[in-house]
Amino acid sequence: RLRKKVSGSAERPRLVVNRSARHIHVQLVDDLDGVTLAAASSIEADVRAALTRIRNPDGKNPDADLSGAGVRQDETELLMRQLRNPAQLAEVWTKWNDYAAQMKGDYARMVELGNEGARELGYADLGALWRSGYDMTPEEFEAEVDRLWGQVKPLYDQLHCYVRAELNETYGDAAVPPGEPIRADLLGNMWAQEWGSISDIVSFGPAGASVDLDAALKAKGYDEVKMVKTGEAFFSSLGFDPLPETFWKRSQIVKPRDREVVCHASAWDVDLKDDIRIKMCTTVGAEDFVTIHHELGHNYYQRAYKDQPVLFQNGANDGFHEAIGDMIALSITPEYLKQIGLIDAVPPATEDMGLLMRQALDKIAFLPFGLVVDKYRWNVFSGEITPETYNEGWWALRTQYQGIAPPVARAPGGFDAGAKYHVPGNVPYTRYFLARILQFQFYKAACDQVGWKGPLHRCSFYGSKEVGKRLNAMLEMGASKPWPDALEAFTGTRQMDGSAIVSYFAPLMDELKKQNAGKQCGW
Repeated sequence: RLRKKVSGSAERPRLVVNRSARHIHVQLVDDLDGVTLAAASSIEADVRAALTRIRNPDGKNPDADLSGAGVRQDETELLMRQLRNPAQLAEVWTKWNDYAAQMKGDYARMVELGNEGARELGYADLGALWRSGYDMTPEEFEAEVDRLWGQVKPLYDQLHCYVRAELNETYGDAAVPPGEPIRADLLGNMWAQEWGSISDIVSFGPAGASVDLDAALKAKGYDEVKMVKTGEAFFSSLGFDPLPETFWKRSQIVKPRDREVVCHASAWDVDLKDDIRIKMCTTVGAEDFVTIHHELGHNYYQRAYKDQPVLFQNGANDGFHEAIGDMIALSITPEYLKQIGLIDAVPPATEDMGLLMRQALDKIAFLPFGLVVDKYRWNVFSGEITPETYNEGWWALRTQYQGIAPPVARAPGGFDAGAKYHVPGNVPYTRYFLARILQFQFYKAACDQVGWKGPLHRCSFYGSKEVGKRLNAMLEMGASKPWPDALEAFTGTRQMDGSAIVSYFAPLMDELKKQNAGKQCGW
């Protein structure tokens, strides 16, 4: 590594340059004191404007909090993705998390009411009620989640070790001490749940995919509707019926010009029969091309179980629905892109390491966070974590599982967990952990069914009627059978399994071990 040869001081700082697809970030680092002396970025104007609004949202009070009307949540999230100055990141992060403290009293009362209702239904507490929805006892489900985490934890540990070392090279020992938990504000996301936004700092090899899908879509004349038609064609190749005509008439595919709308992509089943739709503000590019395939996965699942009684019109468990969409998205490989004529030649798999790293920064980095949000609440509901220890309990779990820590000392009376919508919103979160596990398990099962022999991350099951037949058999069951029955219908096994993730990222795991050789891993 370059830093082993070059060390900066206050008089002669080390120049660090990080380049992403759209921006360039430059820093001067004093390695002797472990501090960033100065930083500049091509996004500086936008960042400074947003920071000004956070510091002074109404133009009058320089100490105003994020509750000011002039600051939107998406703006703070943008700053967390794009800032590369530790002091500014800490400022944005702290203001956002401090604001959540005002919800603490109301949340504690909601816990009391939720537990009261759960006990009236015969459960020990609300956490036990949530864990009872998986065709096993609450205790068995908690053990199952821990087993799955144990399968994928070695991969997360290697990723954490590499990311911390790269952040240390960028920010120095003061901001990123070797062998210690990583500061939560340095990972490109307000909640440190996905790290893809810092790929300009922590990737090795090309930071993007080996195929420039953005350019390919534009070169082939794709528009928003053609992108959706291509997603439909993927499912048609598996033997699924075309989307109904009402889908094309009633879906929002592009952003309306005459009004403001919520642009977050979503899939809808309006009449529980055939009126399925997507709602997107699609732009022609790789990100929305993948999102379209994902959202259509929801629609085809919804249509598959439409003949079930209304109570069974849902996923087999709450992880299935998201997993189906993501499983389809995983099949957007170079092989698939060549099959549909978007690229002319398939690049060698040796060029994919940057892509695998980029995927891991989101999909693997998320796994412990997907556990912690509910493990925390299970302990809150059981009384193990009390209102007096809300913050202490939150950060103990985040350090234990994620290896992260807050950038500044947190007040015992705070409620940092409340800064994540799902906590005060009382939305169970384990479903997202399960979806990450299941999407790879479904994907590998489909690849096994087509007899794929190459690197797993290169497999596409496009055009396989056998995969479509078995997939539909699982989808049309909805929630009418215990989820192990649905899982077995497609994968041949009745147990959720994290080994498919390990297989998918095996080339990356090997490379991470090489990169981490001699480094101090763990926390």
